[in-house]
Amino acid sequence: MKILSVGEEIRYEGLDIVSIDASSLQKHHDIEQYSYVIINGGDGSIRRVLKQLHNLRSPPAFILNPIGSFNVVAKIHRVAPVDTILQKIAHQERLTIEKHHLFRLNDDVFLFSAGNMGDLQHILLSETFRFGWLEHGITKYILGAIFLFPAHLIMTPFMLLSSTRFFIFTPLRIIKKFGSFYGEVQDITIDLNNEYNMLELDGDIVTVHASHLHIRQAGSVPIVVE
Repeated sequence: MKILSVGEEIRYEGLDIVSIDASSLQKHHDIEQYSYVIINGGDGSIRRVLKQLHNLRSPPAFILNPIGSFNVVAKIHRVAPVDTILQKIAHQERLTIEKHHLFRLNDDVFLFSAGNMGDLQHILLSETFRFGWLEHGITKYILGAIFLFPAHLIMTPFMLLSSTRFFIFTPLRIIKKFGSFYGEVQDITIDLNNEYNMLELDGDIVTVHASHLHIRQAGSVPIVVE
């Protein structure tokens, strides 16, 4: 049994763990030889790794080591600490694995969040605070929310009525659709009226070279819970 750790070196007695930088993943072949892939980082790190690996014929199960700022996916599944999971693997104990929905936006993927409304402005502003003692943790996001609160209060009702603005947040799937807010993804087509668009995907800022967006479900990925 082999385990791949992406983004951080991890060692555990009795387990064969290969550690690589996230930037080296594309050059690392034969991913299907691994039984598990540990993803170290936040939601953006998870999304970027799964973007490269979700199309494998026999994808490994993914172990999350949530060391990012929000770690929404890890919180949704209430994943156990990585050491607890590795201990179970080392002792050949049974693991609990849950499926997490994956969504496709044109040629990109995301796990729970996408949009070009207040979420985009919030991430853009918060990332400008990523230096010094604000570099790690959620303080930069709190500051971003405080500074943007007046603008969000005024602009959000107009954005909810706009055909070129949208926000998807599937943890709130109890709200199927409210204006341009989507809590559930089936098959969505949006015309943004521009060829180049900045979007937020799971906390990442990406640039999409397309005026039309096609958003739909793209299967699921196995996540080790405990």
